[in-house]
Amino acid sequence: MTAAEQNPAPEAAPEPVLREDRIDFAPTADRVSFSRRRTARLVREWGYPGLAGDAALPVSELATNALLHGVVRGRLLRVRLALTATTLRVAVSDPWGERLPVLREATSEECYGRGLLIVAAIADRWGVESRTVGKTVFAELALRRGPDAPVGPRELRAGPPHAPTAGTVTPR
Repeated sequence: MTAAEQNPAPEAAPEPVLREDRIDFAPTADRVSFSRRRTARLVREWGYPGLAGDAALPVSELATNALLHGVVRGRLLRVRLALTATTLRVAVSDPWGERLPVLREATSEECYGRGLLIVAAIADRWGVESRTVGKTVFAELALRRGPDAPVGPRELRAGPPHAPTAGTVTPR
């Protein structure tokens, strides 16, 4: 056994969270659009307007997946945003840990099944974490400032409740 095997390198300490938001809500369809708008607004307020749409879309997809596949009667869903110096992490937790998300390609005849593909296309990293009760599905977006920051047609703008979202999202 070598010295490196006896004394493995310590894991890097997690970055300190600079800003955080968490909201628990009843699993209803209107809460998905509320979470999307709230995410876009907070990310803009936190100084990353070009990232607002890229953050809102995974929240919408993950919250929809939680609503469709993770609901347990009487239990809430949770949306959490955490901003560090280099990353924005969006996470949705649901109480059903037995049903883990699977990245798959939907056929052209299917109406559903593309949410995680969208998340994977937008996020720099995504995954699933077990909880004592349930699971958390997260997406992490690297923070960029300056000329390479996503802006323009990629940004989704939050509107009033029940209003259509302006702007478009184009794949990277």
